[in-house]
Amino acid sequence: MSDINQVKDYLQSLQNRIVSELEHFDRKETFHRDGWDRPGGGGGVSCVLKRGGIFEQAGVNFSHVFGEQLPPSASKSRPDLAGQGFQAMGVSLVLHPENPYIPTTHANLRFFTAGDADSDPVWWFGGGFDLTPYYPFHEDVVAWHVAAKRTCDPFGEDRYPKYKRWCDEYFFLKHRNETRGVGGLFFDDLNDMGFDRSFEFLRSVGDSFMKAYGPIVTKRREHPWGERQREFQLYRRGRYVEFNLIYDRGTLFGLQSGGRTESILMSLPPRVRYEYDWRPEPGSPEASLYTDYLRPRDWLAETGRSDHG
Repeated sequence: MSDINQVKDYLQSLQNRIVSELEHFDRKETFHRDGWDRPGGGGGVSCVLKRGGIFEQAGVNFSHVFGEQLPPSASKSRPDLAGQGFQAMGVSLVLHPENPYIPTTHANLRFFTAGDADSDPVWWFGGGFDLTPYYPFHEDVVAWHVAAKRTCDPFGEDRYPKYKRWCDEYFFLKHRNETRGVGGLFFDDLNDMGFDRSFEFLRSVGDSFMKAYGPIVTKRREHPWGERQREFQLYRRGRYVEFNLIYDRGTLFGLQSGGRTESILMSLPPRVRYEYDWRPEPGSPEASLYTDYLRPRDWLAETGRSDHG
């Protein structure tokens, strides 16, 4: 039997912990907390940091919404639940550093329950985390995937390859024929282990996120950068916008369920640029991102090395 209050307590605690850790990293600015209510039922708290010492913008959202009809984006893979009542809660975060050598990152943890609360409602967990570098360091990407695998290992050796592959497939821009970044973990419809064990897996993913991302920030925060790197970062941020507005299930669910638009679109970068038919110079660091990183790879089969010194 699922315990929605137990999940809610954990997710709210996770939001507070991550906000505290990010403020420790940033050192300059703190998060603004913005509580909101959803007219159709529920609400949440959006925490946003802007123009910080590390993060140009960082958002960490918690939401708990409910209603009488599950939105189409949530019932697409479960047509038998279409039109039924639901509750959905989650933590979603996107971090956009200013330094182009620090990757953008995203994490999401969510819990759905649908159906008749008086009988035996259907429930499932979903989420994951992924990394979107602009000037990648091979050793950072390997370490990111080592952390992802370590997160999954206690729950079966098949979990990491399955969720790694799902992440590569989900965060893929079909119209560009490229991955959004270097992947990580993505899972959905998780309930096959029973509630307690599935919830334990969700906590493992949530508790490991900053352990995976924090060391990358520490290594790269002082890396020098200039106008060329900044312009490329702003250009590549355009891919983030494209993915979130065209493909992202969380964005679609939030908008379809009548969530708070400002909180839903918090994931978009504060500054971005587009340039018609831009191509990287062959052999350049920018070209290396396209040829070496924006495709699925078995990172754990490779040795770590730094590409930028």
